Amino acid sequence: MSENGNLPEVEVNVVDALQGRLVSAPDDNSARYRRPESGVGTAILGGGPAGLTAAYTLAARGLSGAVFEADGTVGGIAKTIEFKGYRFDLGGHRFFTKLQPVQRLWEEMLGADFMTRPRLSRIFYNGKFFAYPIAAKDVVGRLGLVEATRCALSYMWAARHRNTDAETFEEWVTARFGKRLYDAFFRSYTEKLWGIPGSEIRSLWAAQRIKNFSLGKAILSILGVQREHVTSLIEEFRYPRLGPGQMWEAFADRVEKQGVPVHLNNRCISVRHTNDRVSSVVVRQNGDVFETAVDSVISSIALSDLVLSLDPPAPPSVIAAAQKLRYRDLVLVALMTTEPEPFPDNWIYLHDPGTRAGRVQNYGAWSSGMVRPGTTCLGVEYFCFQGDEIWEMSDEQAVELATQELAAIGLIDPTKVVDGVKVLVPKAYPMYDSHFEGAVATIRTYLERFENLQTCGRNGLHRYNNQDHSMWTAILATLNIVDGARHDVWSVNTEAEYHEESVSVESALSLGVTGADAVEQIV
Repeated sequence: MSENGNLPEVEVNVVDALQGRLVSAPDDNSARYRRPESGVGTAILGGGPAGLTAAYTLAARGLSGAVFEADGTVGGIAKTIEFKGYRFDLGGHRFFTKLQPVQRLWEEMLGADFMTRPRLSRIFYNGKFFAYPIAAKDVVGRLGLVEATRCALSYMWAARHRNTDAETFEEWVTARFGKRLYDAFFRSYTEKLWGIPGSEIRSLWAAQRIKNFSLGKAILSILGVQREHVTSLIEEFRYPRLGPGQMWEAFADRVEKQGVPVHLNNRCISVRHTNDRVSSVVVRQNGDVFETAVDSVISSIALSDLVLSLDPPAPPSVIAAAQKLRYRDLVLVALMTTEPEPFPDNWIYLHDPGTRAGRVQNYGAWSSGMVRPGTTCLGVEYFCFQGDEIWEMSDEQAVELATQELAAIGLIDPTKVVDGVKVLVPKAYPMYDSHFEGAVATIRTYLERFENLQTCGRNGLHRYNNQDHSMWTAILATLNIVDGARHDVWSVNTEAEYHEESVSVESALSLGVTGADAVEQIV
């Protein structure tokens, strides 16, 4: 699948391959087609948190399957990059959940290597650093008494004129916290993240990500105009000693030992179906294209890619919906510096509109196992679209830009930066623009016709889920396949309450629990 979601010519011609003719590979024009293999059971598309959790669930039930991952490493966006003795995330990936079955899975996988880490983060805004969570003296001292008072008055005005039918992110936040708090603490970072105005971002993203706690509520509570109890930001979190990739490497190792192989550098280019059942997947590995018969498919790849890979093709209206789905990409610039602790934070949000980077991670503060002794590695995050200037920059140019930006706001000594590398992360964030809800609804309705196909995970549902919710959707999707259950994976992380009170997942993974029992326990 090409990066813009369109099918390259080689993949359009996959029908030729299925008839036994040669397919030209984009690299060496020497691809070879292989006839269908005997079958793998359940094919899992994608080897990120969702895909590997689906594989774990299959393995726990003693069922056959195989994971097909396009990359050369497992973990998806939660993988860990290794570079000259340093390890770094594609962003920062905390392990925090209210889903106890997921928590126990994490602990089981890594044991003592699953560390508890203190959280420290700040916001850089208007030339100043704000502690996060907010302290009263910090707000008044840095915003100033006059501006803090204006924020409070703006909040009270919004409370009296609240728009309960807010459709956009800007309307949702402004209605709850006031225009001045939106402008001060939400507008710049949010628009930097998504690349479109807050007036074009759907309110569903705000409702999903902000939920009961928000920066605005914290400030308002401090100012004495908000008495409602709010959830505190967690002061610590769990983290693998060698980064999040260590977790997913452990998952991959576990499922392979239990008989579910993980095939790297295997990109699914076609999902074949007949009479509302998926029958096989076509995968490209290096120069070879081969077809594998399947009993079912669990997909965590981008929802648009899945739809555009269907053979026969989906109806025109569904293809059009898939082409409307947009993704925000990420460029991560990792800087290696001889300063062992240029700043103490795990990460800092860069709300300043004059700074192109949106966030910076301090990996040495996440784990000393990520860096060389006496040095550290910083991850400077640039949210962008493919083709933007930062996306096209050379490594040297990107490293120079990141170094200059962090030095300009006083975070590093630029003379201590000794190395750096640029990493491209396509389709990092599914976008919640004005088209996505209708497009997802159209696609979902169409995919429901397939009795042996399930989607899960962040990109598989086009939903901005964290690792724990992605894993949860994968477990439920797998139970739908193996038990004939009817769990609504699309509802995970959309309701006020999680599903964590249930012990059903661990029970359902037991060989002694029937599909009917699992449904009764989960629903």
